[in-house]
Amino acid sequence: MPESEVLLGYDLGSSSVKLSAIDADTGKLLGSASYPEVEMKIHAEQAGWAEQEPNYWWECIQEVTKKVALKVTLVNVKAIGIAYQMHGLVAVDKDQNVLRPSIIWCDSRAVTIGDIAFNELGNQFCLEHYLNSPGNFTASKLKWVKENEPDIYSKIHKVMLPGDFVAMKMTGEINTTISGLSEGILWDFKEGHVADKLLAYYGIDETLIPNVIGTFSEQGKLTEKAAKELGLKADIPIAYRAGDQPNNAFSLNVLEPGELAATAGTSGVVYGISDSPDFDPQSRVNTFVHVNHESSQPRYGVLLCVNGTGILNSWFKNNMTGNGDFDYPNMNELAAQAPIGTDGLMVLPFGNGAERVLGNKDINAQIQGLNFNLHTQGHMFRALQEGIVYALNYGFEVMNQMGLQLNTVKAGHANMFLSPIFREAFANTTGATIELYDTDGSQGAARGAGVGIGYYTSPSDSCHNLKTIQVIEPDTEKQAIYETAYQNWLALLNKSL
Repeated sequence: MPESEVLLGYDLGSSSVKLSAIDADTGKLLGSASYPEVEMKIHAEQAGWAEQEPNYWWECIQEVTKKVALKVTLVNVKAIGIAYQMHGLVAVDKDQNVLRPSIIWCDSRAVTIGDIAFNELGNQFCLEHYLNSPGNFTASKLKWVKENEPDIYSKIHKVMLPGDFVAMKMTGEINTTISGLSEGILWDFKEGHVADKLLAYYGIDETLIPNVIGTFSEQGKLTEKAAKELGLKADIPIAYRAGDQPNNAFSLNVLEPGELAATAGTSGVVYGISDSPDFDPQSRVNTFVHVNHESSQPRYGVLLCVNGTGILNSWFKNNMTGNGDFDYPNMNELAAQAPIGTDGLMVLPFGNGAERVLGNKDINAQIQGLNFNLHTQGHMFRALQEGIVYALNYGFEVMNQMGLQLNTVKAGHANMFLSPIFREAFANTTGATIELYDTDGSQGAARGAGVGIGYYTSPSDSCHNLKTIQVIEPDTEKQAIYETAYQNWLALLNKSL
């Protein structure tokens, strides 16, 4: 039999890099792997900082490719797609050498810079042109480098997002996408070009911004050097690139207005599609260009993000279980033994930098109501998961104010959605039906590559083989109990704010 034509999808997260190989004809997953085995470190020299080394990302990409090559024959790879952690800043010199660690998505150091820009440029101007406050997004992070590391800034040839860096390592070319620029608050929606007025206000040379290419398009080919490092053939086209949350939505076939996707990895996200450039006046949820956006048929993604999601769960697993063999299924099993509302034990899951949904406040994670004579590990593990759900529901209320209805939410059967407690709490707190699919971001990136080379006729065509594996409906009786628990949690949050 002839070898399957293979599409590869890399998903660069802040915890690991995942690679999936799919059969281009059937969409069937041929094999996947993640690297490293434990979560990648996030370095924080100061409170509110968060950095990772881009060159280590590249090492992880090499290692995960070797792992997949042990499972799948990679001699007939047709195209490569890239998904990546959003909002990060990577700076390189003219020889494409990395100048400093990447300031990643959950880093809070540029909040004040962005807030001042929001006020001085004018709130209405920023919202009309950028649909967001500059906040602590990529443009503001670059301004921080300019102010605080002028020697490094003077050497910058180009700045890019994490996925742009991966594509550069593969192709030797530096470019980006409109969707990517929008997530960095580097795109002017009203004028349809790079955010020149914000860059001018920050004193940043527009030539530092890479050329723009299409999300689904040939974005360069694998060089001989990169091919040797990855163990692949040279000249494979890189044909898709998107931030992890737009890509997660695409992987779930969430492409049209009114559709919603959710994910709960390191951060927790709900991402809804709109055909109009709507914005939250307080910029608590954010609007970006979706992967299938066209000027004649605009598509925008409205993103709600809670930074402290899976990282809260993993922190407790790694630091508070006292057993190196203790894993997430163990935690879920114990959590199921505790009642809804956990007998008054509550957790605010905000311990991973400034939270946009809280107006860029950083209130840290908090535990309230702990009773040594009543509460057990199971109570704590359930309180963690309920607290994450309640934080997402808090953001849902902002999305509702923007006109997004939360009737059905699609999610991959992965990360926190593997937990029955999390799924139950999510459905009954939000009132949304959850549809679970056996897919993830790396598979979405692989399918995106197929669209980029014309193997599939459209983004929706690439998702024709998606199958629902489980549907979770709200339970009326449980909804009432969760509503009481949520209101108690909300009172705690409002007190903390």
